[in-house]
Amino acid sequence: MAVARKTVPKKRRAVRKSTARNKKNNQTSKIAKMVFAIVLLLFFTGVVLHYRSGIAYYLGFRTDKIAATSNTEETKRFSDVRNYELLSRYEDRVAGIDVSEYQGVIQWDQVRFVENTFPLAYVFIRATAGVDKVDNQFENNWREAKKNTIIRGAYHYYRPNENSIAQAENFIKTVRIQKGDLPPVLDIESTATNQPIDSLKAGIRRWLEIVDAHYKVRPIIYTGENFYNAFLKDDFSGYTFWIANYNFFVEDMKDDWLFWQFTEKSSIQGIQGNVDVNIYNGTPKMLNYMRVNK
Repeated sequence: MAVARKTVPKKRRAVRKSTARNKKNNQTSKIAKMVFAIVLLLFFTGVVLHYRSGIAYYLGFRTDKIAATSNTEETKRFSDVRNYELLSRYEDRVAGIDVSEYQGVIQWDQVRFVENTFPLAYVFIRATAGVDKVDNQFENNWREAKKNTIIRGAYHYYRPNENSIAQAENFIKTVRIQKGDLPPVLDIESTATNQPIDSLKAGIRRWLEIVDAHYKVRPIIYTGENFYNAFLKDDFSGYTFWIANYNFFVEDMKDDWLFWQFTEKSSIQGIQGNVDVNIYNGTPKMLNYMRVNK
């Protein structure tokens, strides 16, 4: 006997609800994209307005520039804009550079301005590194800087894994500081792999004391801001610091920075390639007070 099948009504799909939900999601996505685009536009507008002097300088007066064709050139172009803006902001301070053998043979008679605009008053020159390295351009740079009436200072690159006394002796036998020169500088940038941080600090202090006793002038310490905050700020508070910080968004020099190395990508006539540029946290008169008087 045949049994009649009961017809079960099919469930309707929630087409309308799904469509409405998709429309809402699409609308939310469009709004989010629009908000992001507006924020991005405002950000770039703010950057352009903030750096308008530097941009105008770059576009209007840097006739030796060419259009950027690589990421490296693009980075350098932005660096030029920032360099000009910062040097303009601190025009009442004193600009200078630091060099080593990596800059090759420098035409010192052409070294006069930073970015072809700002007078260059001083230079820190690498003399030595570790226990036995002497910079192969030090003698020439040291002599020519003085000959061209640029205030000069010498620095030692400290190798954390090497003996501090031998490093101090290497610097002393290489550098003859004269009247009018800047105090000697210790460049320390990293921790050691063969000793704890307390032993490294003891070695740093030993180098500083030996050099101080020899030249009768307290050295300056060069380092990066992070290393300074982590290891040196508290234990070496009696010393003055030369701080490196290249952060594009850092524009204010801190009170406890004697010198600020704010870029490693500046252009100096007479020097091939990029050059580090520094701002002294004081007036030209104050810089003269720092010079060795003996």
